[in-house]
Amino acid sequence: MPSFDTVCEPDMVKVKNAVENTAKEIGTRFDFKGTAAAIELKEKEIILTGDADFQLQQVLDVLHGKLTKQGVDIKFLDKGDVQKIGGDKVKQVVKVRNGIESEQAKKIQKLIKDSKVKVQASIQGDAVRVTGAKRDDLQATMALVRKEMADLPLSFNNFRD
Repeated sequence: MPSFDTVCEPDMVKVKNAVENTAKEIGTRFDFKGTAAAIELKEKEIILTGDADFQLQQVLDVLHGKLTKQGVDIKFLDKGDVQKIGGDKVKQVVKVRNGIESEQAKKIQKLIKDSKVKVQASIQGDAVRVTGAKRDDLQATMALVRKEMADLPLSFNNFRD
């Protein structure tokens, strides 16, 4: 029976390269000289530091550009609140989304069920597996999920005939 998995997984190697390129650009740009502007990647979190909110936004803009060049969707980034740290410095933690949250997986499952396409959707951990009798039904389901869940950077893998 044909099936595929709907997942939300960034290419962490490309994310790491984008963060490293951003750090390199911050080190060489004139407007960041002598400031506390910095960026680092820890596990699935990107930590931005700077002197002011405006500077954090500039670093984030550079990161967005580098991620786009690497081919990583910026919808994977989940920005946290700006926090004050020692002195006049600020910090922001940006989480890299990995996996579909259970609430969103339920929305996808309900969307597929309500579409009346002859496929079944089941939640498997942080992915949604869709199975059906016909390949055309699966492709129609992929198009539907892409259209309706545009705010999530979804990809489809493990396609089996």
